[in-house]
Amino acid sequence: MIKGAFPIFRRDMRVMRRSIFSELLAVVAYPLTLYFAFGIGMKGYIGTVEGVPYPVFIAPGLISMTAINAAFDESAWSMWFHRRVQRTIEEYRTAPITVYDIVIGKIFSGFMQGAIKGLAVAAVILLITSFRVEAANLASYLFFIVLGSMIFSCIGTICGTMVDKPENIGRIQAVVIVPLVFMSGIFFPLSSYPAGLLPFIKLVPTTAIFAGARQSLLQGGVDGGYAVNLLVTALVAFVAAVQTFNRKMAE
Repeated sequence: MIKGAFPIFRRDMRVMRRSIFSELLAVVAYPLTLYFAFGIGMKGYIGTVEGVPYPVFIAPGLISMTAINAAFDESAWSMWFHRRVQRTIEEYRTAPITVYDIVIGKIFSGFMQGAIKGLAVAAVILLITSFRVEAANLASYLFFIVLGSMIFSCIGTICGTMVDKPENIGRIQAVVIVPLVFMSGIFFPLSSYPAGLLPFIKLVPTTAIFAGARQSLLQGGVDGGYAVNLLVTALVAFVAAVQTFNRKMAE
């Protein structure tokens, strides 16, 4: 079913390769600025959080944030640009390529860009700081990054399919994506929330991405509740992305 997705994926990767260095520079700058501003600037005031130094506490979240933001950006802007400007989507549909192929191709592209840019941020943080990770914890950490990138690729695909004005993609990021990311405990422990609110915060998929990824990277293992949350969300997001794209193309 997904054979037709690979040409779309390869095309997007060729486009990314043309400007990979300038893109990485722009993508790495933002999380590193946050790392220096909060992790380095505030560590003398905050000390440790949940038993680890504050710079170590926020590092996994910044890497995860880079990956999912890149997945959303690539899927949303790529889908919008190919649909509204280059009309590449119409060309795809003249070939023996299904709706599933197009959506899966875009999801693969978003995930790969998220993974590459997340790894770039991780490499720089490892290079210039004392932050270190156990190699045995990487597999469980990648579990959360993969699912998180898939979810945000699907959300980006939905936005790129539905939105006709490019400025509205930026508004969705500012009103929906940014609050979901920053309220999920990148810079503070979830225990800071009132006890009555905490169970609802833990149900938010971005909380599962950031809290689950941090726990996996620093302590090892996979939290079962967060894992189920992300698996269900990824399935729902994929179905929603396919149905949204299919309905839009039928108009």
